[in-house]
Amino acid sequence: MSIYVGNLSYQVTEEDLKQAFAEYGTVNRVQLPTDRETGRPRGFAFVEMESDTQEQAAIDALDGAEWMGRDLKVNKAKPREERSNSSRGSWGGGNARRTNNNRY
Repeated sequence: MSIYVGNLSYQVTEEDLKQAFAEYGTVNRVQLPTDRETGRPRGFAFVEMESDTQEQAAIDALDGAEWMGRDLKVNKAKPREERSNSSRGSWGGGNARRTNNNRY
């Protein structure tokens, strides 16, 4: 199981998250996604702990808690949805062809 942690401060680090969640058990892994273009954290993270019991204790204690000036959103992470290839690169779809109607 993995925990989703949302509404994070953009200044938060993986170490900050490890320390905060360590109060509820052993933290196995922290993922702090960053924006591809800016390299800045995206405002959410995923935390994996040693047991489901520890993860539930952290969720119960931290969901809605204020941390680093923000009210955290903490819950069980949902499985990542698969994206279909047909939706990639689509700009609205359709088979409209461009024609030059301004002929002289």
